[in-house]
Amino acid sequence: MQGGYYSSVGGMVTQIDRLDVIANNIANANTTGFKRDDVVIGDFLRLYEQAKDFLPIDEQTKDAAKFYNRSLNRVPQIVEEFTDRSLGGMMQTDNTFDFALGRENAYFMIETPEGIRYTRDGSFVLNEQGRLVNKEGYPVLPREYLDAPQYIEFIDGFQVEVDTNGNVYTRDLNNEGISEMALMTNIGIVAFENPKYLKKVGDNLYSYPEERNNEREALEQSGAVRQGFLEKSNINVVYEMTGLIEANRLVEAYSKVLKTHMDELNTEAITKLAAKA
Repeated sequence: MQGGYYSSVGGMVTQIDRLDVIANNIANANTTGFKRDDVVIGDFLRLYEQAKDFLPIDEQTKDAAKFYNRSLNRVPQIVEEFTDRSLGGMMQTDNTFDFALGRENAYFMIETPEGIRYTRDGSFVLNEQGRLVNKEGYPVLPREYLDAPQYIEFIDGFQVEVDTNGNVYTRDLNNEGISEMALMTNIGIVAFENPKYLKKVGDNLYSYPEERNNEREALEQSGAVRQGFLEKSNINVVYEMTGLIEANRLVEAYSKVLKTHMDELNTEAITKLAAKA
């Protein structure tokens, strides 16, 4: 068995997968509220040490497994993929229905055909019915939706202001006798006990396991909402490009090692065996 060959194949596959993650980060550098992904690279030995006591046959958990997998122990593998949830920069737009969230563990609720989804992208608009929706046309939800389905709707001719807790106040601009802002509804902001279970599902949305809904909390005093702002992605393009170049060079290096094994070492071994025969 050519241990170097298998290690090189594993290393190349790992770096190609890493390239996919980095390329996706760069592609979303200008996506509102996008959070970068990254990977942890380990080896087979680390995975084996974590799982050996749970393998079904005792003989495979100790010396036997070490013997059979000796040449694979140091093969690089992606052992974990995670999302960096740090805040992105704030961009002022002064648009009435643009909202940014000023804390990490906070998300808007969106109703989709697949159920409630969550997002950091607060670039909202009003549809033809005056309902507050995201760019895909899915309704933005108030806190009360968790108890009884309802939506956030506005009437023409009203001034809209939203405080840092997501409470929506309106003033009738057509009635000169009304000068005070009146509380109308709210924009639902939720936090999660275990944000690591949030999963990206496309359209800048996240899903959360339904069986963990008891870990979801509607925030009445979040202090996080910034009207007239949008959160930028937390992508550092220079950092990502550095990682892209590094991964690409590693792929090339592993490729050269494989070529050496295939074209030189194997040829030499066959030649020597033929000479002895």
